[in-house]
Amino acid sequence: MYRFLLAWRYLRTRFIAVASIVSVTLGVATLIVVNAVMAGFVDQMHDRLHGILSDIEVASPGLGEIPEVNWHLNKIREIAGDDLEAVTAVVRVPALLQFNYGGRPMTHQVMLIGIDDETFGTVTDFQPYLTNALNQEKPSFELRNEGYDSELGDAGWSYRKKQALLDRNYQLQIQRLQEERQQYPTPMNEVAQALNEEDAETKQMPPLPSEPPSIPPEGIDESIAQSSDSVLQAIDPSVAHRPPVSAEDVFNPERDQYAGIILGKGISHRMIPKSHHGPAHDLYLLRPGDDVHITLPTAGNNPSPIMENCTVVDFYSSNMHEYDSSFAFMPISHLQKIRGMIDPYRGTASASAIQIKLKPGSDLNAMRDRLIAFFPADMPYVIQTWQDTQRPLLNAVNLELTILNILLFLIIGVAGFGILATFFMIVVEKTRDIGILKSLGATGRGVMTIFLGYGLSLGTVGTGVGIVLGLLFVWKINEIADVIQKITGTQVYDPMIYFFDKIPTIVSPWMVGWVAVGAITIAVLASVLPAIRAARLHPVEALRYE
Repeated sequence: MYRFLLAWRYLRTRFIAVASIVSVTLGVATLIVVNAVMAGFVDQMHDRLHGILSDIEVASPGLGEIPEVNWHLNKIREIAGDDLEAVTAVVRVPALLQFNYGGRPMTHQVMLIGIDDETFGTVTDFQPYLTNALNQEKPSFELRNEGYDSELGDAGWSYRKKQALLDRNYQLQIQRLQEERQQYPTPMNEVAQALNEEDAETKQMPPLPSEPPSIPPEGIDESIAQSSDSVLQAIDPSVAHRPPVSAEDVFNPERDQYAGIILGKGISHRMIPKSHHGPAHDLYLLRPGDDVHITLPTAGNNPSPIMENCTVVDFYSSNMHEYDSSFAFMPISHLQKIRGMIDPYRGTASASAIQIKLKPGSDLNAMRDRLIAFFPADMPYVIQTWQDTQRPLLNAVNLELTILNILLFLIIGVAGFGILATFFMIVVEKTRDIGILKSLGATGRGVMTIFLGYGLSLGTVGTGVGIVLGLLFVWKINEIADVIQKITGTQVYDPMIYFFDKIPTIVSPWMVGWVAVGAITIAVLASVLPAIRAARLHPVEALRYE
């Protein structure tokens, strides 16, 4: 009993013991906070990556194709059996996105992905990342009238009609300026008109119109139809014998849209600072309702570039910058058609990859191995789970966590060396007391137990206080970040960088447990050498010590 009483007396009466407790407390609290925050970020990263990627993917390397994709889909359903939850085919191809902003042409490199809007959302978490509320329920490549995020401002059909009206008014102004210039012809205009008529007579074709047809201010459909008739009549004299072109046959941006495309939000969204130290505001280079041009290669052995007009119908926001700044989605059937991925004789289509989602609890690695065993080696397919695809990133994060924990445990190690030095001082200071204890019958093991109990007490008290402080810090970490931001004027946590509304944290009982055990173990080990020295002191030599 005297052992614990002496250990408790040393713990209560010495200021240096308090310093040792504080060092252990800070080390434990730091480990808990850092591990909780890192676990939160890693968990969010895993959720985002797994949500974007399917469980297993069967892909053709590079820009290769999987022929007769429907046959492959059926075989995969047979192999997976009851473990299969959903499967879909996708087409991936690098492309150039071109659009105008403020009268300036802009080009952006994207990864164009053709998806089936009926099945793609069942394999990946595609729908929750769409900004339109209606598309989150059921995705569509048709431009919506409503449901867009208020952050975008005016978007959808209302925005498209306004932009079309502005463009029409702009064209009318240019037309009026041209008409005014035609009223005062210059000699160069007369020469050009004469050359035009002479060239037309030589080719025995009716002369080209000297001026573009005027656009009636009340509408654009009729004027477009008249202009188209004039141009066709100039090229094809037999156009009068063909069915007339009606206004409904002419593309009208106020009424029609091109093939729908969903862009990653990072392609259009920019954060513009209002001042050097002021808050930033949102700038959108594109909005749902704008038209863009896509340039991409055709499929086959001799690919050639093609251009396709598309209409932006929504944004994709996964809060992963790598994907939001490069992904663009369009209907897979349309992408297969324009790239020539449909066999004209058999009508079978090809794809770039097949994405598979298994039921919860299924073994992804076992299913991957079964698929690899089924498809022969002469079929150059890459079959991977989502962990295989992101293996370099996941390994880098795990390595970072391991090194970080080792470095943080060194903080507790420093506290352990402080305890070691403190105990050696106590042994020297209490040499006579140790001699008296031994002369009264205390054994070496009993003396050793005093100092080991002292170290255990320091480690336990410091660890307990550190756990409480660490958990409190984790609980109020976002409020603490706001207070620090107000005091320093510097933004501690920027949601636009990490794409989280608040600092994510996850407290694992296992993590708290091993931190506590590790800290107490270091404190006890630091007291072993001083305890052994005290236990080996001879009573006579200890009593002679001055």
